[in-house]
Amino acid sequence: MSERHGLDDLLTLMAVLRDADQGCPWDLKQDWDSIVPHTLEEAYEVADAIERRAYDELPGELGDLLFQVVYYSQFGREEGRFDFHDVVHVLTAKMLRRHPHVFPDGTLGSRRDDASADEVETVQAPGPDNINRRWESLKAEERAKRAAHSVLDDVPRNLPALSRAAKLSKRAARVGFDWPDHRGVLEKIREELDEVEEALAAGDQEHAGEEVGDLLFAVVNLARTLKTDPEQRLRGTNAKFERRFRFVEAALAAEGKALDRAALEDMEAHWQAAKALEAHGKARRENGEPSA
Repeated sequence: MSERHGLDDLLTLMAVLRDADQGCPWDLKQDWDSIVPHTLEEAYEVADAIERRAYDELPGELGDLLFQVVYYSQFGREEGRFDFHDVVHVLTAKMLRRHPHVFPDGTLGSRRDDASADEVETVQAPGPDNINRRWESLKAEERAKRAAHSVLDDVPRNLPALSRAAKLSKRAARVGFDWPDHRGVLEKIREELDEVEEALAAGDQEHAGEEVGDLLFAVVNLARTLKTDPEQRLRGTNAKFERRFRFVEAALAAEGKALDRAALEDMEAHWQAAKALEAHGKARRENGEPSA
């Protein structure tokens, strides 16, 4: 068995790729901005592999994502700003700081004993909700030390729109700018939908489009109120739509019908068949039976 590569090998590989004399022409042309789209793409590929439970693909996809971190670290080293070891140090220090209930002295060597466990329970009841509140409080303290001027500071602008909307509304909710419960959000959704209809009735397409944006933002808030991730939910719906539409395509093809000439009634009939088939399979799985 050949010797396994380690992290130092990866850092060396990146340094050689970026070497002015021996490196790769493509890698030498890259800069901070040109790599960002690749980083986003690699993150989505990791998410996709997890959603598909393609665990055999994950080492490769996670490696591709790690390579993006190594890339930025190389840029930082070349410009004398920071290197990969600084990234690891800052991350480790931050995680130690944010987990005082695990590392009471803020060092890797410290561990919670019975006494410190009692102390933690005195300060906050055990459970994920309290840990999350403590986590958010520590993050808020860190933002304050960076002299942030708004609770919305440092929400990344390059996030997908749904994810960014969820983060923005979550930040605002932390300081009390929120509905009391989901009923208020549902009322807001109905209000925004009415405004879309009013704009369409007035023949104002531009205003209607703007109101659709407001409607989407309200729906994101409903997802947040229900403690579910809107980006993940929409990805799931996208996959469901794709699965059912492919079923429609296959069914029409089996009937010898061209998709672009099929009647809408035929498409709808096959769509409903796809839904029924999925519901049947789900019921069988819930009963512990094979789905097929």
